[in-house]
Amino acid sequence: MLAAVSCVIALGLTSQASAETLADAIALAYQNNPSLQAQRAAQRALDESWVQARTGWRPTLGLSSSASWQESRTPITERNGEDLDGDGRPDVLANGLPTIREQNSGSVSLRLSQPIWTGGRVAANVSAAEAEVLAGRENLRRIEQQILLNVITAYVDVRRDIEGLRIRNENVQVLERQLEESRARFEVGEITRTDVAQSEARLAAAQAQYQLAQSQLATSRANYAAVVGQNPGDLAPEPSLAALLPSDPDQVFDAVEQFNPNIRAAEYTEQASRARIAGARAERLPNVSVDASLGHSGGRLDPFDRRDYSRNVTATATVSVPLFSGGLVSSRIRQSVERNNVDRLNVEINRRTALQQATQSWNALQAARANIVSTEEQVRAARIAAEGTRQEQQVGLRTTLDVLNAEQELRAAELSQINARREEYVAATSVLGAMGRLEAQNLVAGVQIYDPETNFRKLRFTWGWVPWEEPISVIDSLLTPQPVEKPEPPAVTATPAAAGPPEAPAPAPAAPTAPGQ
Repeated sequence: MLAAVSCVIALGLTSQASAETLADAIALAYQNNPSLQAQRAAQRALDESWVQARTGWRPTLGLSSSASWQESRTPITERNGEDLDGDGRPDVLANGLPTIREQNSGSVSLRLSQPIWTGGRVAANVSAAEAEVLAGRENLRRIEQQILLNVITAYVDVRRDIEGLRIRNENVQVLERQLEESRARFEVGEITRTDVAQSEARLAAAQAQYQLAQSQLATSRANYAAVVGQNPGDLAPEPSLAALLPSDPDQVFDAVEQFNPNIRAAEYTEQASRARIAGARAERLPNVSVDASLGHSGGRLDPFDRRDYSRNVTATATVSVPLFSGGLVSSRIRQSVERNNVDRLNVEINRRTALQQATQSWNALQAARANIVSTEEQVRAARIAAEGTRQEQQVGLRTTLDVLNAEQELRAAELSQINARREEYVAATSVLGAMGRLEAQNLVAGVQIYDPETNFRKLRFTWGWVPWEEPISVIDSLLTPQPVEKPEPPAVTATPAAAGPPEAPAPAPAAPTAPGQ
């Protein structure tokens, strides 16, 4: 059994020569995670809504054509000698059958329509679409940060469970030796059967805990594979995140209010609904457009003669003024205003939620750092106590139960220590997520960053764009609020995922209180 246990533990030990780093896991998930890829595709689809909105300023060109064929049968009662088929010659009824007359004709027309001023209707749609695109980018940032948080959590979970399995294995080995020693001492009469039974019970419990630790490690490995895309190998120690974390909680809250993706997405959504208020009010304003058409009609197709066709050319300027809509426009305005009120309140809801999460994560981080210091001291003291208890047992000052209890306290302290380190790292990652800094460009050096603006810029001049679209858009946008794009989160030059081992935790400052709470 011990040989099998040693093989399992060896699979979890890190090899610095070929260790898989956290940067490797983040880069792999950033490039290949299907949830993240799907969100990027959804953002590219959202970009098209802006192009579709701008088509309201562009001309529309349509071509229509028609062809007809007609057959007429003249009753037999008609008189002979009449020209019934229009060929210039008198018709003759043969064998009492009716005369058949055939006709055909064709037409073709080309129509062009160009909006000049829509009263701001199209401008409102474009502004709303642009704000929604910006909100979509923040949602993409949110999904990216959630994926990276999942990657980091899965990474440290696997490392924690590998270390936990090692501790459980050592516990089993120590208790096996303790049981052998107890049986030997029982044979010579130094201890009683009760001492042996106590050793056997502790060993059975340790073996059960070892099996649970194996199951927990298998679960963590499955979670890692699901989010990263491959099974974990030999995982190197996770690096320090100190370069990305501020020392002052006020800096955390300032970053949350400026760069938290949930808050920014809510603000862009509010800008979109505000533009739709202007669009609803534009329904009361005139609409100016110019239409032109060119058509040929009236001639025969068979036999075809161009001289038989008449040509029609028309040009029309149209001013459409809405006078009465039965209250429909007023209702749409009120509806848009209330929807904007909802979005405006959602900004405050997301702000409070983000500050609450930042406060919880910051306090959890400080508690975990203090816990690391405490557990290190606990492990040191428990190791000394366990060694001393074993030596005192040899001279009869301690019982077998005392030794078993000391060993159990030592293992519990070691497990608390590795769990505290895991909690500290996850809490630090959560703080970065609330601040909007949990991004691949801040965590991995040299990774190819996906820029959603690249696709959007390509759509600026696509098929259908016309040069006079720009002056028309300027005139149409005079009464429409334009979206205000917020500054991008600053990139941090440090790349902690490629740095060295974690730094020692700093002393925990006083618990912060989020502003406005």
